[in-house]
This record gives sequence, C-alpha cells and structure tokens, in this order.
Amino acid sequence: MGDDDPNRRGNSRRWLTRAVEDSLRRLGTDRIDLYQVHRPDPATDIDETLSVLSDLVRAGKIMAIGTSDFPAEQLVEAQWAADRRGHIPFRTEQPPYSLFVRGIEADVLPTAQKYGLGVLTWSPLNSGWLTGRFRHGEPVELDAFRRVVAHKFDLELPGNRRKAEAVEELLAVAREAGVSLTHLALAFAATHPAVTSVILGPRTVDQLTDQLAASELLLDDGILDRIDAIVPPGVTLNPSDTDYASPALAAAARRRGPTG
Repeated sequence: MGDDDPNRRGNSRRWLTRAVEDSLRRLGTDRIDLYQVHRPDPATDIDETLSVLSDLVRAGKIMAIGTSDFPAEQLVEAQWAADRRGHIPFRTEQPPYSLFVRGIEADVLPTAQKYGLGVLTWSPLNSGWLTGRFRHGEPVELDAFRRVVAHKFDLELPGNRRKAEAVEELLAVAREAGVSLTHLALAFAATHPAVTSVILGPRTVDQLTDQLAASELLLDDGILDRIDAIVPPGVTLNPSDTDYASPALAAAARRRGPTG
C-alpha cells in the first residue's frame, strides 16, 4: 500500500489494525464481510496475525477472515495456532487455479477440505491464456496490466512455450465438446470438489455475460481425462504463475550451509 515503505505492509498487529480502519473509511461501512491476508508475512508470527484479526472480528469490524496464496503447511500452522491459542481460525483460502496452474491439487486443496476452508480460486483463465488469445505464430499485444508481468507471455521461455502448445491441444478438446476454450477453462476450475467459488476477471459486460454462462457447463469424466493427459494433475506449467515463492528460496544463505 505504500510502495517501498516497510511500515505500510505485512501482517503485523500495528499494520492490520490500521489497514482495516483505512478500508472501512474508504468503503464507507462499519464492517467487512470477509477480510483476507494477502500472502504470508515471514516477518510476523502467525499467532500475532490471528490475534489481531480475532480482536477485529470480536469488535464487529470483520465478519470472517481468510488467506490468499498461503501454502498448505502454513494453512495447517494457522489452524494449529488458532486452536491452541484460542484465536478465530481462517475460514477461506484464495489460491490461483486453472488448467495451467494445478499445483494446489497436491496439497492446498486437500488441506482446505480437511479443515473445512472455503476456496475462492483466482485467475481461472490464466491472465487470458485460456481464452486462446496467446498462440504460436501470432503477434502478442500486451495491455498495460500484462506489461507489468510481460515474462508470463514471453513465448521464448520454456514454461510459456509449453502453455502455447497446451492451448492448441485444449482448443481441440473444447471444439469436440462443442464449447469455447473460455467455458472449458472456467468449468474446469469449478469442478474440483474443494473449490467453493471461482473469481472472474471480465473487463466488459459482454465478457461477464459470456463467462457467467460457463456456470451451467458440467464436464464429464471423458473430458476431464483428456485434460489430465494434456496437463497432469498437480502440475503448474509455468512456476511463475503461482504468484508466491517461499522466501526460503530467495536468498542463497537460507538454503546452503556454511562454506569455505
């Protein structure tokens, strides 16, 4: 919220208290129905985060709390902390999930099911890849938003080349099923039994109308098996699409013992 200001970010008691008050003022309301922590904060213990969020719930300023982009092990730690410390537990998790980003099937989704968390998945169209907009041999025109993450659309990178190849295979599956690739992708994201809701990202009313129509589509086992053959369960074709990397991998000193 404050560019490079370290005092305007994170999951500490001080910042969350201020951020909630700021949100209530901007929204012109006296309560927030669901307040989600956006990514883990390695500088703040989860006990502190849950403590302040529980206080805000008990004060009536928040109705329910959740997380976004939390790995499975931190979801488990949060549930443990809430149980042992008497805090209100997280009720939701908001992870990326699509035909191209299936990593959460291996851990986050089973964990959410175990603890009864609602799962609100985002980017079901993988930033437009699953509309068929980005294909081999066609010019790639990026809008202002996509230029910020241009590496996700560079067809010279291996992960993106694999996505372009998969687009062609999935287009064939969609044609044979008599649906658009967009509808196939949205229906897939909603099919997993752990998924509660799929967050859409339309830019126009026409796009919204089209995407909402996918809610009526049910994919049978034959289609799902063909999808699994193209992108296997638990696989993310481009690791940068997960949007969260463990800080343990960021600095070499955190993953290497003493040298010399």
